[in-house]
Amino acid sequence: MQAPLPPDVLQRLLSASLAARAHAHTPYSHYAVGAAVLDEHGAIHAGCNVENAAYPQGWCAEATALGAMLMAGGKRAEAVLVSGPGPDVITPCGGCRQKLREFGDDDLLVIAADPSGVKQTWTLGELLPASFGPGHLTHNQTKPT
Repeated sequence: MQAPLPPDVLQRLLSASLAARAHAHTPYSHYAVGAAVLDEHGAIHAGCNVENAAYPQGWCAEATALGAMLMAGGKRAEAVLVSGPGPDVITPCGGCRQKLREFGDDDLLVIAADPSGVKQTWTLGELLPASFGPGHLTHNQTKPT
């Protein structure tokens, strides 16, 4: 199990997520989400959700933040903080849980927040038990017959 984040890192994640949330493009749902990913180098990468009139063409804040992480050279997510409008606790959707699994293991910290602060923390393993991940593909390099 991964150790809790130092308070200063948690505050940086929260600030980055809330700042990203302010840029969300949500003309349809009006449900702005921000996300901030901490990478293996200690850098923080943020993103917001972006809606589209053709609803399936929008994307989530977590995907935006993971893309920013990759563009900056990060390869591994150590923690993610997702912020919504409150008062309900927000968690990554199923698709984002799988996207996070691509860059983190079961012990990846997933932190939920709103403008008033952190609400709850889980590990990715708690939110996505028995997940399918990159290891499943690297352990079996033979082609099906």
